Amino acid sequence: MLDPSVLIRRAGGIARGRMLQKHGISRKALAAHAAAGSIQRVRPGVFASNDTNSQVVRAAEHGGMLTCEAALKLHGIWTMSEEPDPHVWLGANGRRHPHPKCDCVTHFFGGPTRFGVASVETALVHVFFCTGEEAFFAAFESAWRRRKVSKAARLRIRAAMPESARWLVDLARPDADSGLESLLRLRLHLLGIELRRQVDIDGVGLVDFVAGGRLIIEVDGKENHDGPVKRHKDLVRDAAASALGYESLRFDYAQIIYDWESVQPAILAALRRAYARA
Repeated sequence: MLDPSVLIRRAGGIARGRMLQKHGISRKALAAHAAAGSIQRVRPGVFASNDTNSQVVRAAEHGGMLTCEAALKLHGIWTMSEEPDPHVWLGANGRRHPHPKCDCVTHFFGGPTRFGVASVETALVHVFFCTGEEAFFAAFESAWRRRKVSKAARLRIRAAMPESARWLVDLARPDADSGLESLLRLRLHLLGIELRRQVDIDGVGLVDFVAGGRLIIEVDGKENHDGPVKRHKDLVRDAAASALGYESLRFDYAQIIYDWESVQPAILAALRRAYARA
């Protein structure tokens, strides 16, 4: 008899009992494997391998497939939420299944009910309709940067969006180092501020953005600017830029995500100074 845990892994970590029975594994055998702990019984008629991601298991317990930012996170895509809640795609005609400590967000987007993790393409479309423009744009640029969406997939994503929102796909680029950079560029674009991206300045090096000719804007993600050594290098770069007549502004994750009300005025004031000196 085939090992049910192997079959379940091949099915993406979650499988219905009736599918396993088609491969010669009886209900009695499934019950024995579940009792022995070699597989998990998610709910009646649904099983998971022991190494299946816990959020994927919860989505199956709820009745469907993990999607939106939680799915994108598993695909290695940057998301605005650091720890996204489980969003579950039940298809057009799925049914919610009550389960303990359920904090799932249910989606009845079109399509059949399935288990597992939504594809990057599908999850991006769901994020747009669920979370909005900013979350979509940042995740879309991250997916493009990581080569997770082909040209054909990008066109399908664009076609799936409302016509009024397709400009987001047209504006997107594949060179954003982080979702923070994507958010900053999008927000400044909406203010009519165009940015030069990844500018190499003699004596300073590569900077994230230049606006107004003489304003450097740096986005300091946790992974690239934490620690005293990296902080010292940033200060040395800022001093070199100042000697060349540039003004530098630096913003971190918390400022861009939670305190944009202080970021935007700082940029606008610096731009006015830059234009006055031009």
